[in-house]
Amino acid sequence: MMSETTKRAGSKQNQQHEKMAADTPVLARLAALKRMSVRELKAEWEALFAAPAPNNSRGYLEMRLAWRIQELALGGLSRETRKILDLLADEIDGNSGRKAIIADPRNPVIGTRLVREWDGIEHTVTVMKDGFDWQGRRFKSLSAAARAITGTQWNGYRFFGLREPRRDDR
Repeated sequence: MMSETTKRAGSKQNQQHEKMAADTPVLARLAALKRMSVRELKAEWEALFAAPAPNNSRGYLEMRLAWRIQELALGGLSRETRKILDLLADEIDGNSGRKAIIADPRNPVIGTRLVREWDGIEHTVTVMKDGFDWQGRRFKSLSAAARAITGTQWNGYRFFGLREPRRDDR
């Protein structure tokens, strides 16, 4: 447990460090990270995060410190970005406790019908609020619908012509 004196000293050190951070341009501080020893990086970590560094990995410390310096100077992630990241993390973990569905900005408007001919057969996929419908079957992604149609792995946006062609395809 920290004593009050240690807390005050740490708080004063953080205030001094924040003042120095405000006076030093971000790019100069980022460049300085490359010249620091691991010991100096760990000290910088303690000043910026008010906690001991989690490990001695130079690459990790530089990366996270660079992020923190920019975050303090320029601001952190927007509320909307944090919400999307939380939803993605839930999706990866298999948690579906949140009500919101991540909307991919590449998706056409709900109700749009995507038509593609494959093996001489015309296939129609309808864009739904929570996925895609093909022949009465629901799919979470356009790629899953394209896979059901073709039997092979496809990028759904490319299959239905919704993706820009690659530079070498032009």
